Amino acid sequence: MFENLSERLERSFKILKGEGKITEINVAETLKDVRRALLDADVNYKVAKSFTDTVKQKAIGMNVLTAVKPSQLMVKIVHDELALLMGGKAVELKLEGRPAIVLMSGLQGSGKTTFSGKLANMLKNKQHKNPLLVACDVYRPAAIEQLKVVGETVGVPVYSEPESKNVVEIAENAIRYAKQNNHNVVIVDTAGRLAVDEEMMDEIARLKNALNPDETLFVVDSMTGQDAVNTAKAFNDRLDFDGVVLTKLDGDTRGGAALSIRTVVTKPIKFVGTGEKMEAIDVFHPERMADRILGMGDIVSLVERAQEQFDEKQAKELEKKIRKNQFDFNDFMNQIQQIKKMGNIKDLAAMIPGVGKAIKDVDIDDNAFKSIEAIINSMTPKERSHPEIINQSRKLRIAKGSGTKLDEVNRLLKQFDQMRKMMKMVAGTSSSKMMQMANAMKNMKGGMPKF
Repeated sequence: MFENLSERLERSFKILKGEGKITEINVAETLKDVRRALLDADVNYKVAKSFTDTVKQKAIGMNVLTAVKPSQLMVKIVHDELALLMGGKAVELKLEGRPAIVLMSGLQGSGKTTFSGKLANMLKNKQHKNPLLVACDVYRPAAIEQLKVVGETVGVPVYSEPESKNVVEIAENAIRYAKQNNHNVVIVDTAGRLAVDEEMMDEIARLKNALNPDETLFVVDSMTGQDAVNTAKAFNDRLDFDGVVLTKLDGDTRGGAALSIRTVVTKPIKFVGTGEKMEAIDVFHPERMADRILGMGDIVSLVERAQEQFDEKQAKELEKKIRKNQFDFNDFMNQIQQIKKMGNIKDLAAMIPGVGKAIKDVDIDDNAFKSIEAIINSMTPKERSHPEIINQSRKLRIAKGSGTKLDEVNRLLKQFDQMRKMMKMVAGTSSSKMMQMANAMKNMKGGMPKF
């Protein structure tokens, strides 16, 4: 995500390196390169020009502090303007109705159904809501079944009327069902089309008028670039939606949609989809995204993801075991599962400042833990609890059972033993201290310090 744009911007800022001060000439040269980088990232031309004009106005004549180099100052200005370009700050969902209604809109293939499940999962697990999914895509073959599969995956019920084609009636019946069954959020999945057409627009406009939803979200595939922006404008002109959802932001996207869409439709990006898993949904934070575009990482989001998987009681019990050197393979397996729930491994690593650039050409497989899990699952319960009893014959049996080589089993056991020793050494840092550190990082303001 944004890798090419990040590299191009970094090269642009090098023009100012070694310069003693900001001048109209060196700023113009730098911003010419920045504009090219934005256009190559499929950013709308008018947006790119307006952006660089604003940066130029702010940069020229600005006093450069002794401790700050011109290139650093330019990075800061570009960072702040990128954040503003994408909305400035995160915008939360407004769920005030009883039940609150969220209406999903977008083209076919944009990921509405999957995102509906992700949103339901997030509201259920993070906000302790009781959501209901509603199947109002009555045209696409197997659309209702797909939503039922998604609902089953996240443990959220799905309301459907397979024999009906009247989406307004289906949705109104679903609202009544939600009230009767104490569902406080209703997420309505609607039909998409391969292109914007009047039939689709009329139907979803009627649906919106009938339901008067708390939130109407436009879901768009970020990999479609400027087409995504044009489609968003067409939908917004007709629906006046409340926010945008960018899906597939973990794919090979140049980032143009994320950088252009807020300016073109004047509606905030509220969520981004960052993977196929139901947990792969993030609230969109413009400042954090600007950090990532400029290669600064996103440590706050990383901490937040870790905290979502963090169980205070479990951590305290784990700390006791570590102090007594009783950390075993059952505990190790639990930690692996928590890391996997946090999302794509390469995406997580890229959130650490400086790491993104270092691993951009490294292929990090999401199945990196597969062989480790296979080895642990091939151990007996006693072996997992007492790794020290694993002798040569047990190792051979574990290797055969897991479909791995003896060297791999030996390597895992050696690394596990080293990890146990290291964990015991740092066990003095209590879980409460770790939480304090995490909260402090979470509460830090994103972006660069203000001058």
